[in-house]
Amino acid sequence: MDWKRKLTSRKFWVALAEFVSMLIVACGKSEEVAIQITALIMAGAGVIAYIIGEGLTDAAAVGNDEDVYLDLIDDPDEDEEKEVKPDVD
Repeated sequence: MDWKRKLTSRKFWVALAEFVSMLIVACGKSEEVAIQITALIMAGAGVIAYIIGEGLTDAAAVGNDEDVYLDLIDDPDEDEEKEVKPDVD
């Protein structure tokens, strides 16, 4: 199971919040309590999705940063064609 994908899925969090909400109501608690707990679940889902999303973005950018850095320190004359002189012995 791909947990990164599941934890960033809005459908997963909505389904989980709905299940917990209905479970709370079925156990005899008030709808207000169910609404508050659902709101907490969805707020936590937003935070978790943001953290995982930013982590994946940062991880993807790590390989690209090195290439950008190397491009900045490369010799600008390197790309120009240089005349090759044969060795004469």
